[in-house]
Amino acid sequence: QVQLVESGGGLVQAGDSLSLSCAASGRTFSSYAMAWFRQAPGKEREFVAVITWSGSYTDYADSVKGRFTISRDNAKNTVYLQMNSLKPEDTAVYYCAAQYGRSSIRPGEYNYWGQGTQVTVSS
Repeated sequence: QVQLVESGGGLVQAGDSLSLSCAASGRTFSSYAMAWFRQAPGKEREFVAVITWSGSYTDYADSVKGRFTISRDNAKNTVYLQMNSLKPEDTAVYYCAAQYGRSSIRPGEYNYWGQGTQVTVSS
């Protein structure tokens, strides 16, 4: 079992930066691929970024590529999402998710989810 708790959301202006954290419980955190997804009101949950268990590979949605950076610290059981040059269209609830082993951009393949943290970007 893995429990995930996100933090770091808030209200910022367009062009600002924000850093999200996701703290995981469990001794085998380093065996899990970790991802960030987001869901805006009235829209489906969408992929944002993913990182493999070792941190050696990352992938991003085209909409955030070059602005967002995912990273992890296995010693601290934490995954991060650094968000720069934020836009109003980045406004959403951001969720972190964990999957044992292989990474994926499909939300249906993730077994564990946090409760989400709200990010609001004003224009």
